[in-house]
Amino acid sequence: MLTNNTQIKGLTEDQVTTSREKHGSNQLHYKKDSGLLNMLKSIVGEPMVILLLITSSIYFFTGNTGDGIFLACAIIFVAAISIFQDSRSRLALKRLRQFTKPLCKVIRNGETRQINSTDVVVGDFLIIEEGTTIAADGTIIRSNDFSVNESILTGESFSVEKDANKGNNQVFMGTMVTGGLAIIEVTKTGNQTELGKIGKSLEEVEKEKTPLQTQINNFVKKMVVAGVIIFLIVWGLNYLRSQDILDSLLKALTLAMSILPEEIPVAFATFMAMGAWRLMKTGVVVKQMKTVEALGSATVICADKTGTITENRMSLAKIYTPQNHIKEPEAELNEQEKELIRVAMWASEPIPFDPMEVALHEQYAKLYPQDERPSFKMVHEYPLGGKPPMMTHIFENKKGERIIAAKGGSEAILNVSALSENKKENISKTVSKIASEGYRVLGVGLCTDHTGEFPKKQQDFKFNFLGLVAFYDPPKKNISKVFKDFYNAGIKVKIITGDNANTTNAIAKQVNFKGYEKSISGEELMQIPEAQLSSRLKDIQIFTRMFPEAKLKVINSLKRAQEVVAMTGDGVNDAPALKAAHIGIAMGKKGSEIAKQAASLILVEDDLGKMVDAVAMGRKIYSNLKKAIQYIISIHIPIILTVFLPLILGWKYPNIFSPVHIIFLELIMGPTCSIIYENEPMEKSTMSRKPRPISNTFFNWQELANSIIQGLTITGGTLLVYRYAVGESFDETNTRTMVFITLIAANIFLTLINRSFTHSIFTTIRYRNPLVPVIIGITLILSTLLLVVPDFRNFFGFSPLNSSQLVVSISAGFISTFWFEIPKFIRRKAKLAEM
Repeated sequence: MLTNNTQIKGLTEDQVTTSREKHGSNQLHYKKDSGLLNMLKSIVGEPMVILLLITSSIYFFTGNTGDGIFLACAIIFVAAISIFQDSRSRLALKRLRQFTKPLCKVIRNGETRQINSTDVVVGDFLIIEEGTTIAADGTIIRSNDFSVNESILTGESFSVEKDANKGNNQVFMGTMVTGGLAIIEVTKTGNQTELGKIGKSLEEVEKEKTPLQTQINNFVKKMVVAGVIIFLIVWGLNYLRSQDILDSLLKALTLAMSILPEEIPVAFATFMAMGAWRLMKTGVVVKQMKTVEALGSATVICADKTGTITENRMSLAKIYTPQNHIKEPEAELNEQEKELIRVAMWASEPIPFDPMEVALHEQYAKLYPQDERPSFKMVHEYPLGGKPPMMTHIFENKKGERIIAAKGGSEAILNVSALSENKKENISKTVSKIASEGYRVLGVGLCTDHTGEFPKKQQDFKFNFLGLVAFYDPPKKNISKVFKDFYNAGIKVKIITGDNANTTNAIAKQVNFKGYEKSISGEELMQIPEAQLSSRLKDIQIFTRMFPEAKLKVINSLKRAQEVVAMTGDGVNDAPALKAAHIGIAMGKKGSEIAKQAASLILVEDDLGKMVDAVAMGRKIYSNLKKAIQYIISIHIPIILTVFLPLILGWKYPNIFSPVHIIFLELIMGPTCSIIYENEPMEKSTMSRKPRPISNTFFNWQELANSIIQGLTITGGTLLVYRYAVGESFDETNTRTMVFITLIAANIFLTLINRSFTHSIFTTIRYRNPLVPVIIGITLILSTLLLVVPDFRNFFGFSPLNSSQLVVSISAGFISTFWFEIPKFIRRKAKLAEM
């Protein structure tokens, strides 16, 4: 349970239930188009379905009812697969949305608790602070230097100041808090809010095509264009020979079906949606599909220190006053040391959420049983700002007594304190000593002689330097292994933090971080010219005292150096850098809503170790998708050429296949590429390879050449079987059966061979993928039924094969694919020679 210092009781559980029954839930409800209807519309518009509809209609029109019924069933089967894949994607996205629902703080039964924003009711008291999204409309009842970005409603990007004591005291659902803190009483929820009335839904996600999706779509479009051209040629040739327009059209449609690689877009959609779903199950929420692509290419991870490398459970570990030595807070403290902690508490938020401020409030409560906090009210606040940063709070009681307390970076407090240079130097040495042991050090100051109006800048106060408070935030237990995993994967790691150099270097050393010896501050970084920055960044791994502009400069410089940058962050100040990075990573627990909105990926448990899993998943998805698409290209080539070449070359049986044969092969290939390869495990060497350059195109010439050569060798095998059958004077049905079985065998062997382009089939056969025997088993059963069941055999125009004919067909399928093990063996040998 969170601390509640507000003296506000809030609603009871019974009042919450009554309010929800009266006013409804805090969700936006809009009439949406039927997902099933839209899906069916898109299915009907698919080129393959259009071809099937045309072909089926021609069969019915010409009296070939059996063929027409088969193709009609094929349409239903294709639609069922599409609906199944789409429902998987929708379910994954629905669960992703559940994970990304924002949380909010509410006061109920006198306690501050964190709840889902959809559970807010009218009458609740919400605590809203910098970096959060406001969960409902309400009226401010308390505020401190509070400002909101209302661009979602007004279109204006600048912040608007709000105050409980002025007319501008209303806040609205969906707007973002850009500064300060406020408590509001909820007046409207759900569709009754201003956001609900104007009909804007926060759940709507703008759809954009990713680079990989664009490449795939362009490839498919080129294949469609080629298919149309060849279709017209074949239709013309067949018509010239037969003078039968419908028969020639059917034969041309056969070829068009063989050319269309409709499995590729299906495979892409399946891989991306299921990849996002698998990542979510590991505690990584991917907000944008393009992030899944980028994960496999990440070359640099810029990590925050607090909460990412460390536990983010700050404990007050040491205190120091100029009159005394360094001391632990649990020791017996004198009045000066107690006053240091008291003023540090007043310099914190009244309702603390930062772990350091929570620790100060707790320590104050131990030292001062007579609590002063209810007697004082914050009258002015200077939020965290400056370089180095500091913050100042001004409290006043009914007697007019003021407390003007400040805390921040030790350099910042020393700069505004009335101390001699000699004393400042001695204190700086103490700071260095404490920080070098891994403690986070803050200076504390108190202003006692200010009256009248408050200055515009907090630095214009003259503070008495009271001392230092030092916090210890232990490194996470797994962080050393996380860094090691990143290094092994060829990924560089940089620490970007607002803390000072000594503290950061000490923590970095403790966790075996490479490059802990050297660091640079944000101020120093800003002085380096852009032309020299990239070369300097290669040698520097730790960046301290960083502010938003400096973080952004680092990210942009790394991007210009062709690095693929991942950036972790949790605060409002991190948002620009998170948005600029290729992969913005927000923390799920301690991250602000602004950070989560700017990021493309959320770590649910704030565990950087999950990024290792995410990178591995990104590499695995990309690798498996590439295997699937290379398989599709390789197996389509022999189908196309087996239909096309006998016709063009004028062989004895020019139209060996009809649409029913092609669609049967297509129905086998679809599950193979989008189910088997999607479920393939990650290869052992995946995380020991260097990241692939993001500039690499998905269809590079070497890989395309591999697929084309594989396709041509399978074509060679099928056509040799064709010529063998003709040479042996087999009839058309016998020849067709042998060629068909050759393609089926080649399909099965290709599936197994292409599970890895490096490792041997004798290695990959041991990979754990239960779907491999299932899909191959179904293929074998169906193929057997086509040969042994007379009705099926007659329908497809097949004939029984004797053992020698089966051996010839299966051997041709085996040899035309298994040869690829030789180049794989050569690659393995070459790789071993390089090591």
